[in-house]
Amino acid sequence: MSNLDLFSGHADLYAQFRIDYPPELYDFIYSFVKEYHRAWDCATGNGQVAGVLAERFETVDGTDISAQQLEKAVRKPNIIYLPCPAEQTPFPDRQFDLITVAQALHWFDVDAFHQEVRRVARPGAVIAEWGYGHNRVSETVDPVVMDFYLNTIGPYWDGQRTHVEDHYARLPFPFADAQRAEFSVRRSWTADRFLNYLRTWSSVQKYIRQHQSDPVLLIADRLTALWGPEERDVSFPVFLRIGSVR
Repeated sequence: MSNLDLFSGHADLYAQFRIDYPPELYDFIYSFVKEYHRAWDCATGNGQVAGVLAERFETVDGTDISAQQLEKAVRKPNIIYLPCPAEQTPFPDRQFDLITVAQALHWFDVDAFHQEVRRVARPGAVIAEWGYGHNRVSETVDPVVMDFYLNTIGPYWDGQRTHVEDHYARLPFPFADAQRAEFSVRRSWTADRFLNYLRTWSSVQKYIRQHQSDPVLLIADRLTALWGPEERDVSFPVFLRIGSVR
């Protein structure tokens, strides 16, 4: 379902306020990788993952259906960006040693994407798919955010969001030596930084398009008062599944 582009309209926000991923996640993935010639970061968005992979791989290809996202992407001499869907790429057969998808698999036609993975992966290549769930801040802030998530913008989430909530448990993963792992992202943010992160949610952007108003403003004052002027620790649980393409 990668024709569903929910992120082009707020590429600037996405580039500035989405989270990145911990070194431990990449180290875990690299422990399975045998060669470091070429990697494909699918649904690369602002190139956040591609930029990290480029530190280890000779060449990294980053694809996304959003040309606006790719315009904001990290630039490195060994990264090649290409607008195309996940399920149908122009890559030759047997190109990649590693294929990654971060916080995007639930938007795909998963079976078609995995078929494309098997076509473009070298024998023994690694496929890593991950995402992250509900953040945690404090006992006072979390209920405000959860009420916003479930009730204010709950009707504006696309149905695929449920796959993130259950850690892709219902999405197929037909690869050898499949494993799962969990990590944590911890960031120190102000209330304003956190509110801008909320504005990157696809549901918030859908609300804005339909109502011509920003739903984050409905909780901004209350959340800011609870948060206080200081930075607070924000944690995100990250789930990953990884396997080998035979």
